[in-house]
Amino acid sequence: MEKGGVIAFLLLLIQLGAILPSLSCPSCPPSYKPPYVPKLPPKRPPKVFPPPYVMPKPPPKVETPCPPPPRPPPTETPCPPPPPKTPQACPIDTLKLAACVDLLGGVAHAVIGEEVKKGCCPLVQGVADLDAALCLCTTIRAKALNLNVVLPIALQVLIGCGKSVPPGFQCP
Repeated sequence: MEKGGVIAFLLLLIQLGAILPSLSCPSCPPSYKPPYVPKLPPKRPPKVFPPPYVMPKPPPKVETPCPPPPRPPPTETPCPPPPPKTPQACPIDTLKLAACVDLLGGVAHAVIGEEVKKGCCPLVQGVADLDAALCLCTTIRAKALNLNVVLPIALQVLIGCGKSVPPGFQCP
């Protein structure tokens, strides 16, 4: 029995080797069939009908008076043309300026001094440069019969008084 016992023992070991791994695995869940769900037709949005159309009542007619016709624009009378410019009178007192010209009569060949500046400069202050030169020319021309004045010296008086005479200025 020894030989038979060894063989039986070996067979027992082989069977145990095959059974033990199967015992270590948990039991498999029973197989069952999922419940039958019938296929539904695809979902479509529900049909929406527009609200019933109600005809609105027309607004009541209100009579509006017609506006008066527009007035024609007033016709403008054209402005008369400006009167021709008359030579303006000299804004400097002519008698005082004549006294200034008399002072110039004595300095025909000399340098203009303080006496001439004191007599002439206050008269031309506050008058435009060109107006002062024109007034001086007019006064010299009026006194030309009695006085021999050199014109460039007379214009130098204006420059000495702080007035500027346009370059190339000549008495009219």
